[in-house]
Amino acid sequence: MSSRRATAHGASESGRHYRVVHRATYTYPAPAAGSYGRAVLLPRDGGGQVVHSSRLDVDPVPAETAEHRDFHGNRSSYFRIATEHTSLRVRAESVLTVTRRGARIDSLPAVPWTTAAEIARTIGSPGRAGGLGATGRASRDGHGLQGAALLGVAEATLPSAMVDLDETVREFAAPSFGPGRPLVHAVVDLSRRIHERGRASGPELAHLMIASVRSMGLAARYVSGYVWEDDDAAAPPGDAPPGRGGGAHAWASVWVPGGGWLHVDAARDVLIDSRYVVLGWGRDHLDVSPLRGVVYADGAGADVEIEVELVALSNAEVADVRAANPPLRRPVARA
Repeated sequence: MSSRRATAHGASESGRHYRVVHRATYTYPAPAAGSYGRAVLLPRDGGGQVVHSSRLDVDPVPAETAEHRDFHGNRSSYFRIATEHTSLRVRAESVLTVTRRGARIDSLPAVPWTTAAEIARTIGSPGRAGGLGATGRASRDGHGLQGAALLGVAEATLPSAMVDLDETVREFAAPSFGPGRPLVHAVVDLSRRIHERGRASGPELAHLMIASVRSMGLAARYVSGYVWEDDDAAAPPGDAPPGRGGGAHAWASVWVPGGGWLHVDAARDVLIDSRYVVLGWGRDHLDVSPLRGVVYADGAGADVEIEVELVALSNAEVADVRAANPPLRRPVARA
């Protein structure tokens, strides 16, 4: 697994600074009487990244908008358009600093994968430390989890709409999970093997990684975001078109007892670092689909055009943005 460091413009001792612009245009074959949309296009704050500014613009102007934090803590934006329209344009722009460093395998707990699987299997069980107490609420356990974070680990072991845990997947994953092997070493080996299978899209490889890990009884989730492209790191096919240095991407994260969530990009066979911008995470792609909704119109679908720009900024450019935007209220980041 590679541990190369990026050397892109915008890197400094205080982190990497980026402007992310994500544009989506939908053109309908017939006028739409109205539409509803839900977007996950504004980055999470915390976990090694600080959001200085972010906004979501929709055209036509919505009759109603709202933003909330979903179960996983992602920023979910809702809009309703009540006027007739033949196209929909959504533009998200954020400026942020990423200070995240790549994880060091030798510094993570060397928990055997079988032990980790047993902990994940019973973590939400009644009567277990960290399980459901008499009130039915999740309590704190010895791994620093509480409430939704604890339930998030439990649900990350289960099948989901886009992650089927059939025997074929388990047979593929099994060679990486030898007897007594530490979980982190098994994950690194699995990433290498998935990477060597051949070129595929980031979401496809992320789902394969998640299915493989869950098939062994472990917790894994899907992460959506963007990645800065080094000169020596070609983007896998199927990612959104890169612009000015990077593009949309997806990867997996695996829960390590005592070590938190280990983010693994099997498309590049690396542990994520400051080149990566996290939008959100969930059970699979459907939980964090960048844009989805309902359109009231005749016809057989829409023409869709997606454009992504990930631009590195200087310290001075970010200072200007921060001066023009008051700090966001920062919710406590979930593990």
